Amino acid sequence: MILSPAFSTTWPSGLAVLAYLLGSAWPTGQTGDRQRAERPIWAALSFGWLAQAIAIVMDALSLDGPSPGARFGFAPALSVTAWLVLGVYAIENRKLGLPGMRRALALLAALSVALAWVFPGQAYVTAGSPWAPLHWLMGFASYGLFGMALLHAALLQHAEKQLRAKPVSGQIPSPGLRGQALGMPLLRLESLTIKFVGAGFVMLTLTLLFGAAFATPWRWDHKTVFSVLSWAVFAVLLLGRLRFGWRGRQAVRWLMAGSFLLLLAYVGSRFVMEVVLHRPIIA
Repeated sequence: MILSPAFSTTWPSGLAVLAYLLGSAWPTGQTGDRQRAERPIWAALSFGWLAQAIAIVMDALSLDGPSPGARFGFAPALSVTAWLVLGVYAIENRKLGLPGMRRALALLAALSVALAWVFPGQAYVTAGSPWAPLHWLMGFASYGLFGMALLHAALLQHAEKQLRAKPVSGQIPSPGLRGQALGMPLLRLESLTIKFVGAGFVMLTLTLLFGAAFATPWRWDHKTVFSVLSWAVFAVLLLGRLRFGWRGRQAVRWLMAGSFLLLLAYVGSRFVMEVVLHRPIIA
C-alpha cells in the first residue's frame, strides 16, 4: 500500500531545515531592543523545532513506510539528540542568559534533520517486549543530556582561554566580566556541566538496566560493549569529581572520552550496519 503524501516525512523535514537555516542566518540586533530584534530568530527556531518533532515521530513510527512500526537508526538518533539539545538550550537561554550559540546549534539541527531524511533507519526486529520503547527513549535522552554537557564544557573551555589570553593593546578589560563565560560565571557553568553529566549518567544506567532485563537474548555486541565502556568512563568522572574535585581540563577530557564511546555505541554501530554492511537491525 502506498501511503498518502500527507504522511510523508518530506514536508516536516523540509520545513525544519528551512526554518533552522533562517534562524541561523537572521542577523542579530546590535542596537535598540535586542529582545525584540531576536523575536523572528526564536520564532523560526521554534517552528523548526516543532517541525523536527513531527518528523521524528513520523520516522520513529515509520508512518511513511509500507507498515507502521518502530524504526530507528544512526541518523534519527542524531536528529533526536540535536532536537533535545536545542530545546534545553532555548530554555536555558531564557532563564540563565546563556551566550548566543544559536547559529551553530541551528546548523547542526538542520544537518541532523537532513541526515535523518536521507537515512531514515530500518525497522527493528524485536521480540515485542512492551518495555523496549522505554529503553530506546531513555537511551536517546542520555544522548541529549550528554550533548548538553558537551555544549557547556565547550563554553567553559572557550571562557578559560579568554581569561588566559593577553588583553589587546589599547583595550581595557571589564572587571565585571572576569571569571565569567560570556556573561555566565565560570563556577555556575561548570556546575551545570556536571549536573548534565550526572543526569545523563542516570539515564544511561537505566538504559543499560532495561536493556539487560528485557533484551531477548542479551548480546555482547559492539553497541553493548561501547555503552558499558562509556558508562564506566562517566562513573570514573563523577567519582573523581566527588572524591578528588576533578574540574577544568581533566574533567572535560573524561567527558569527551565517555561521549565518544557513547557515540560509537549506537550511532557508530548503526552507521556501519545500515550504510556500510546493509544488514537488518536487531534490537
